[in-house]
Amino acid sequence: MSGVQEMLEPEAVTTIVRLGQLGWGTKRIAKALGIARNTVRRYLAAGGPMPYRRPQRRGVLDGLDAWLRERFLQHRGNCDVVRQQLSKEWGIDTSLRTVERACRRFRQELEASRRATMRFETAPGEQMQIDFGQTRVLIGGESVRVYLFVATLGYSRRGFVCAFRHERQSAWFAGIEGAFAHFGGRPRTLLIDNAKALVDRHDVHTRHVRLNSRFEAFCRHWDVRVLACAPFRARTKGKTENGVGYVKKNAIAGHTFESWAQLEAHLVRWQREVADVRIHGTTGVAPVERFALERAHLRPIAGMVPFLQRRELVRRVNAEGCIELDTHAYSVPWRLIGETVSVMVSADTVVIEYGGEEVARHARLSGSHGRSIERRHLLGGLPAAARIELPGSDTLLRPLAEYEALVGGAW
Repeated sequence: MSGVQEMLEPEAVTTIVRLGQLGWGTKRIAKALGIARNTVRRYLAAGGPMPYRRPQRRGVLDGLDAWLRERFLQHRGNCDVVRQQLSKEWGIDTSLRTVERACRRFRQELEASRRATMRFETAPGEQMQIDFGQTRVLIGGESVRVYLFVATLGYSRRGFVCAFRHERQSAWFAGIEGAFAHFGGRPRTLLIDNAKALVDRHDVHTRHVRLNSRFEAFCRHWDVRVLACAPFRARTKGKTENGVGYVKKNAIAGHTFESWAQLEAHLVRWQREVADVRIHGTTGVAPVERFALERAHLRPIAGMVPFLQRRELVRRVNAEGCIELDTHAYSVPWRLIGETVSVMVSADTVVIEYGGEEVARHARLSGSHGRSIERRHLLGGLPAAARIELPGSDTLLRPLAEYEALVGGAW
């Protein structure tokens, strides 16, 4: 049979070898014994009987080495999670023991990777790491789920903690801005995890990060960069994650509170009297002492309003050369009629951008149905609707009064 080697009894093999030693050719031996010439050649080459080798069967995980290695390292050696993903992604249902045997050769690499993950140090004012944790606290005699926002400056390790009733995006924003106010300045970079409120997608293969659009606007407002730690590698953000555990064990465990306000006051006092002045296990210095140096490197926040008091909108310029906002009209250069523009609204200013460049800036109107029109927005030409044809003459422009009427009255 093609592909199957013929196995002979020991006596037949001995005969082949003896006849070969007598000078018989392979063809003559094969004919005399009624076997294939290739079989004769094989036994003559071996000089005698050959040990039987069981055909190697194809394993259910053959060909998946690269995938297994990636998932094993990604899930930090958790073979049961790898087994579940095998079923989900490949339709392969196999035992945990099979997966463990297949991944055994990757374990040494995982251990080496763990040892190679070193705590990184940052320059003063460079980075603030943020995270949320949750725990149950006895408040007013009831067990309440409390969400703890923790921010830690990378250099000094000085922290900030506050409690929320949820972990939605508004809590993240309030926590970050609360930390800025607490430290009296803002860092250049925020180091975050991959919370859904902040990150829409973090590709584990390419490391490409797509931030939530509103969080991206928040970071532009405060002019801070964002670094998202690699998925499944939370150890790269250990300062804050350790901080969350520290808050739970030191500030919360064993405490009960009469009210939510009492919990908040306790956290403020604990931060000031305990966390800030303790000798830090890594730096060997109290965070408040190192903060004396870091404070000067934080960027100022004076004069900046909270993000929630600033809006970023998209508007289409109408036929009058204006955008409409909160029932008011604000003019833009006439050439942008019909175009889509970005509108930044703060407490007292409306800034309009097109193609990333500022094209108009207005004082924000109060009341309703107001109009903020700038004469210069008509300079350089007028739309075709503002032109009129007169018999026997070239195209003429309407009187200025008509232009004023077109854009809503005189200035």
